[in-house]
Amino acid sequence: MSTVSEILEKLKSLTLLEASELVSKIEETFGVDASVSTGGAMMMAPTDQGAQTAAAETAPEEKTSFDVVLEEIPGDKKVSVYKVVRSVANIAVNQVKEFTSVLPKNIKESVSKEEAETIKQQLEEVGAKVKIV
Repeated sequence: MSTVSEILEKLKSLTLLEASELVSKIEETFGVDASVSTGGAMMMAPTDQGAQTAAAETAPEEKTSFDVVLEEIPGDKKVSVYKVVRSVANIAVNQVKEFTSVLPKNIKESVSKEEAETIKQQLEEVGAKVKIV
């Protein structure tokens, strides 16, 4: 018989008072609170290190590099959008149409927030739909 099965059999034979004492001892020993309802599982009380780790995991990382994504080019604005795309992406005139044939398309990757905003503004001024990710 496995250890888990043995423990389970012993738990079945406990009285209500003994079960209550067992819960108290488990709470003390493992630093948990059995009164917290988490869908049937006991919740661990955070230790100092656990609290720091949890805080670090929940603190959002500040993003420092952004991608400018061209989502849509209106049919009547293609020429003006192509001009801006050509200068921003630094590609030849004859490559612009092919470059923008499949949208959405990353026009510029890993740029600063300010540069991404400037590029977005330039493209929106000529009628393109753009987002920053």
